[in-house]
Order: sequence, then C-alpha cells, then structure tokens
Amino acid sequence: MRAARNTGRRENPFSGRLALTNGSSAVPVGKKVVRVSNGAPAGPLQQLVHDSFRALVLNPAFSCVGARSAVRRGNYRFGLYARMGSAAATAGLARDLFDFAEEQADLGGEFSTFVASFEEPTGVGEEEFEGVLWEQLRRLHEEDRRHHDPAASPDPEDADFAFSFAGRAFFVVGLHGASSRFARRFAWPTLVFNAHSQFDRLREEGRYARFQEAIRRRERELQGALNPNLAEFGTISEARQYSGRPAEPEWRCPFRASDANGQDGPEVGPRVPEDREEGEWTR
Repeated sequence: MRAARNTGRRENPFSGRLALTNGSSAVPVGKKVVRVSNGAPAGPLQQLVHDSFRALVLNPAFSCVGARSAVRRGNYRFGLYARMGSAAATAGLARDLFDFAEEQADLGGEFSTFVASFEEPTGVGEEEFEGVLWEQLRRLHEEDRRHHDPAASPDPEDADFAFSFAGRAFFVVGLHGASSRFARRFAWPTLVFNAHSQFDRLREEGRYARFQEAIRRRERELQGALNPNLAEFGTISEARQYSGRPAEPEWRCPFRASDANGQDGPEVGPRVPEDREEGEWTR
C-alpha cells in the first residue's frame, strides 16, 4: 500500500519528459507489484524480475538479514529500467530514487530499501559490471551534485565515503549474473540502495555489531568465506564493496564526485561513452 504523504517532502526536480517516461517505481500489493505513481499494475517483465529478486532474498540461505526484513515486510520500492548507465535509465532512476528518499521515513519498519534492476547489460563479467555500476552512479551524481549528505564524505578514497543522492547517503549493493558472491548472483543487473541512516541508528542503539555478525555468519555458511573486500566501518572506503568483485590492493574507484565549484575531481579508469541526445536528460 502507498504510504501516507508527508507534507514536508520536497518537490521532485526530476520532472522532465525522459524522467516521467522512464520512471517505474513500484510497490508490492499482495502478489502483484503496482506503480507508485498511478496504482496501475507493473508490466509483465517488471513483475517477473521483481518476483525473481524477491525469491532470491527470501530464500532461507540468503545472507543479508536487513534485506530479508525489508522485502518480507514490503518496505521497499522496485524499479525496472533500460540499460544501466543509459540516459533513459538515469532519468527514470533519478526521479524514483528522489521520491524514495523523501518517503522512506514514512515506510515504517526497521529496514527499507530501493531496488533498481536493469534490462541490460547481461552476460558481462565482474570487471565490466563494476565499470557500468560506477558509470551509472556517476551519471546519477551529475544530476544531483548539490545535494550531498554532509554526514558522509564525497571522496571514494575516504574511509567515510558513501554515495549520496537527494541529500541521503546510501550503501549500494550490486548484483549480476556473473558475480563470484552467491548472494549477489542475479540474472538482471541490479543496484540496491540502502540508506546509511538505518545503520547509524543500529550503532546508536548498540545493535550494529550483532547485526553485522549475523550477516557474516550466514555469508560464511553460504559461500564458505567472507568477501575479501569486507572491513570494519570507517577503516577503508565502502566503495570497494559496491560491485562485489574482489578488489586488488591497488584498486582505485573510477568515480569522482564534483567539488564545491561543480567540477569533477580527477578521474581514474575509462568512462562509458556518452549516449544522450543534446538537451535530453532528466529535467
């Protein structure tokens, strides 16, 4: 069911034609998913991908207890977009993720999350997926440079880094069909946006260590070993964990947030070629 509207919400700035056409945020209602914008049933492909994702997360062997809680209680939004990193996908996702950031406080429950799946690319390896993941995040950032969460660092080399959008810090979890991590192996490329505020609350209440250990214990049972990228919070940048690929010690994040003057910092690694038409973007 749709949450009650909070009158203090900001107006969504992503209201251009491309954003409106490609927004697809949906909410579970019984066994169906319906569009948040108008209550219409989601298309058959979005329903299929949603049901597949839900089945993965609710499998008893799935390791992330926070995700299981959010999905089991229906405290999530699910969108299906075109090719990850494309203009159309970025436009729709920007609009939907902004709305989610505004309504998250009204969703209730201890955990809530936004799940963005994409029709393409499929059949790619871990390094290629990692590149596309960061290209998608870069393009989202370009659309929302001004609204960084002051509680997180914008520098992906900083131990306090988190990806920000709509003024909220998110821990991003990437899933795809060739992931070496079983819990992240999913047929459609997917990004899961988990608000940092949820983890901050657990730390304040003294429950984060127990939450973390429950996930790690289940991950050992499923995979046999922990992801080598894992580290204690605040010791190394969480950017190394987003794609799920075991990162080399010398790995550097290809993403650079803009500085105070709106200029991107120095870039590391290749960028996906631009594919948008002149003047056609999210607004």
